[in-house]
Amino acid sequence: MDVTMPTLLAGAWPEHWWPLMQTEWHSRPGSLLLALGLAAVVLVMTLYGVRQLLFALNRWLAPVHYPYPDLQQVDWPEVTVLVAAHNEEKVIEDSLQALLASDYPRERLHIVPVNDRSQDGTEAIIERVAQAHPGRIAPFHRRGGKPGKAAALKDAMALARGDIAIIFDADYTPAPGLLRALVAPFFDPEVGAVMGRVVPRNAGRNLLTRLLDLERSAGYQADQQARMNLGGVPQYGGTVGGVRLSAVQAVGGWRDDSLAEDTDITFRLLIGGWKTVYHNAATCYEEVPEEWAVRLRQVHRWAKGHNQVLLRCWWPLLRSRHLDWRQRLDGLLLLQVFLLQPLLLAGWGMALALYFLNGTGALTLLLPAGWLVLHAALGGFAAFMQTAAAVVADGRRERLRLLPLQWLGHLTSLLVISQALPAMLRDRWAGRELVWAKTARYRRPEAA
Repeated sequence: MDVTMPTLLAGAWPEHWWPLMQTEWHSRPGSLLLALGLAAVVLVMTLYGVRQLLFALNRWLAPVHYPYPDLQQVDWPEVTVLVAAHNEEKVIEDSLQALLASDYPRERLHIVPVNDRSQDGTEAIIERVAQAHPGRIAPFHRRGGKPGKAAALKDAMALARGDIAIIFDADYTPAPGLLRALVAPFFDPEVGAVMGRVVPRNAGRNLLTRLLDLERSAGYQADQQARMNLGGVPQYGGTVGGVRLSAVQAVGGWRDDSLAEDTDITFRLLIGGWKTVYHNAATCYEEVPEEWAVRLRQVHRWAKGHNQVLLRCWWPLLRSRHLDWRQRLDGLLLLQVFLLQPLLLAGWGMALALYFLNGTGALTLLLPAGWLVLHAALGGFAAFMQTAAAVVADGRRERLRLLPLQWLGHLTSLLVISQALPAMLRDRWAGRELVWAKTARYRRPEAA
């Protein structure tokens, strides 16, 4: 194997590559198998690195693409606003009061708080606010049925009026003009879902909330907007967004067995030929977790739900006649995003095993130096470029000093996300019902 180092430096496979592979297989088949696995991980991570770099460059260099202007003088359609609430006594009144203050035409706006089996004071608060504003709020108190937001929304749809439903979680307080901004794209008959931008309201509480502020900025300002710019697949996020009810019904309605009902409906609408629109200026504020344990439970739920949708939708996505190659590719990469963490762990394990088995030469037979250099440059750092692009686009460069600490967030989530796939598969094989983990609320009197 004396040729391996020159091969690495040359950055290309030698002409006698196949005989060398055969020799490696006969002498050390275990090392070659490990090298094959590690090479696959390197290629996948490099592909995602290139994708994130492309998104970062797009946000640095390209203007925001949003073909749906915020209309003012139009015949606004009937809209039902659903507010998902489970034990939300700390926040539900703020959300309802904000919706009552909306500038959307009152006669076209129907507010439905969806109280899903709450055991605190949520129901009493909803009833008090509804009685203070007769005819404007129609509470839906759900006392049975499957747990989870998807099941609650599915049941609440019976109260919806009009063809457009705008959905908020109970800790969100929309600004007066937000409903108009979210409804405007639905004048395009091809639009099935609209998503606004989510911004943390409690970003200054501690290190975790500051890191989550960076994460949200990267996810919306860079990732979502770049996919909107490039004709990819913006994602409906389950809150601060809306759906066309006839489109939802056309693709089979809400599934009540999904932990990620937003991802599920995004891909079923996409496969069915409906567009999802992202509106970066339609901003609403949320509470992000202030405790690491709460954050990790939230991420675990997201990962399980997302991987559940991956198993259901990857093949229909590739077969859909409504999509072009960009949407298929971007959709497939988006579906697999929660597989990167277990892949990364597996790659680290294979790299260590190759080192101790003295089998690194097998890897250089499979990957030319150019791939390895590209992976080293982008595989671990492109995500930080995307965050930097988002922070610059937001005009808040002072947050860049926190960028090195984003590793802390990645590392703490690594094991939890890696556990989500086998946990989801065990639940699936055992026929166990998926358990919804509620996110804690931290609303303080001064925040209201």
